[in-house]
Amino acid sequence: MKSIRTTLIATALMAGLTGLALAQNTTASTESSRVDRMEKMREHKTERHTRHLTALKSKLNLQAAQEPAWNSFTQSMQHPVGMARPERANFEKMTTPERLDQMQAMKAQRDAHMQQRAEATRSFYATLNADQKQVFDQETTRMMKGSGMHAMKHSGGHTRH
Repeated sequence: MKSIRTTLIATALMAGLTGLALAQNTTASTESSRVDRMEKMREHKTERHTRHLTALKSKLNLQAAQEPAWNSFTQSMQHPVGMARPERANFEKMTTPERLDQMQAMKAQRDAHMQQRAEATRSFYATLNADQKQVFDQETTRMMKGSGMHAMKHSGGHTRH
């Protein structure tokens, strides 16, 4: 009877340890696949953004004198390199006030970048003639309609409430 109980206990312990090992491997591979998916999504978004800008430039029929303003405009539309989120592990180690400070700093960065985008867009827009402004207005309205959380809700995207 003792040997059966000992065997059952040993089996249960081994199964538990095996389960823990598998759970750790699954978590690591899940995190890795999540990072890979996010990177692919960023690449796809960048490619799509580049296609939209190329199509917009073609529709605008820009003059040579408008090129510098176009270049500033497209440069401002690029996602800034230093605007990444902090590592989740580091964020979780912070105290609540530290996390709040970090979130406010990230928001200030986003706001500053948005201001740069707005200024570059206004400068570029000022170089356009009336026909080009009409095309720009139509195209950017169409582009903006397809972005953000509002579009995700209506296109079947995932949102958090």
